Amino acid sequence: MNTQVLPVNDQSIALAAELLQKGELVALPTETVYGIAADARNGEAVKKIFEAKGRPQDNPLIVHIYGMEMLKGIVSEVPARAYKLAEAFWPGPLTMVMPRGAEVSDVTCAGLDTVGVRMPSHPVVQAVIKASGVAFAAPSANLSGKPSPTNAQDTLVDMDGRLPLILDGGESAVGVESTVVAVTGEHPMLLRPGYVTKEQMEAVLGEEVFVSPAILEKLKDGEVARSPGMKYKHYAPKAQVTILRGDFAKYKAYVAQHTAPGVWALCFDGEGAQLPVPFIEYGKNHDGVTQAHHLFTALRDLDKHGAETVYARCPEQDGVSMAVYNRLIRAAAFRVIEL
Repeated sequence: MNTQVLPVNDQSIALAAELLQKGELVALPTETVYGIAADARNGEAVKKIFEAKGRPQDNPLIVHIYGMEMLKGIVSEVPARAYKLAEAFWPGPLTMVMPRGAEVSDVTCAGLDTVGVRMPSHPVVQAVIKASGVAFAAPSANLSGKPSPTNAQDTLVDMDGRLPLILDGGESAVGVESTVVAVTGEHPMLLRPGYVTKEQMEAVLGEEVFVSPAILEKLKDGEVARSPGMKYKHYAPKAQVTILRGDFAKYKAYVAQHTAPGVWALCFDGEGAQLPVPFIEYGKNHDGVTQAHHLFTALRDLDKHGAETVYARCPEQDGVSMAVYNRLIRAAAFRVIEL
C-alpha cells in the first residue's frame, strides 16, 4: 500500500472523509498525539486499526465525536457527571467512559459494555468528522508498544505502507494522550492521566475522583483493561529504560557510576551538560506541561541515536506530571530505582 502524506487543505480533508466513509484508515493530528481513525460503527474498518498497529484486540479504542448530538447511538446513557465535565473540558483532551450504545462496534469496545468517548479540539479532526459524518475510533498512530507520534513524520515511520493517508497538521500541542475518566458507578474513576488533571475534574464535579491502581502499577493477572494504556508495556523505545527516583545530585552520581557505551540520560532542561553520558532533555523540572509536550519525541530520539540503556529522571506524580510518570513507567516496563 502506498501511504500519502498530505498537507491539510479542503482537498485532503475531503479525501480523508471519503476514505473513512469507505471503511478505510486515516492518520491525522489531534491536540494530544496523532491518531489512526476508522468508522467506530464499522467493525471491519476498526479491525484494520488493530492490524496496522499490531495492537492486541482486548485493548479498547476511544470514539471521537463533534458535538453532543453525536453521542446518540454511541452511548446508551449520558450520566450527569458527563454533562458537567463536557461543559468544562469539551472540546479538549478528556475521554469519558460511559455505557455503550447499540451502534458502536463490538471491536471498538473490545467486547466491553462501556465505551470511551471524547470531543477533540483540534480543527483538523473537527473538519474531518464534519465532512465525513463519521464518529471514528482512533488510538495513537504508532506501532503497538512504541512511543506515540506527535507529528506526521514520526507517524510515517511507523505507518508507511499500513494505511493510505496521513494528514500533516504540524506538531501536536499537548504531547500525551487524553485523560480517561469513568463517569459511571458510585465514584468517578481516573483510568489514564492526561492534560486534564484529577484536581481540575474534582473542582468541576465537587467530589473526589478516585484513581485506578493501574495508573501507577501493573494490572493484576486476569484484570480487564477498561481504557487504552492500562494493560501492556507502552510508549517504549528500543533501549531499556530505568527510572531513577531521587534528586539531581543522586541521579548524577548514579549515572556517573554506570557509564558505558550505549548509555544515555533522559533528564530535565539544563541538566544534561552536567552529566558524563550523552543525554536528551525532555522538559523543565517541576513542569508537567513541558515534560508532556516533549516526552514522546525524546523517547523516539533515543532510538534515532541508537541508545541501548537509558536512565530517566523521575517526574512528579500530581497534576499533568502524573500523566508523564504514567507514560514513562510503562516505557520503563515498571523498572524504578529508589536512589
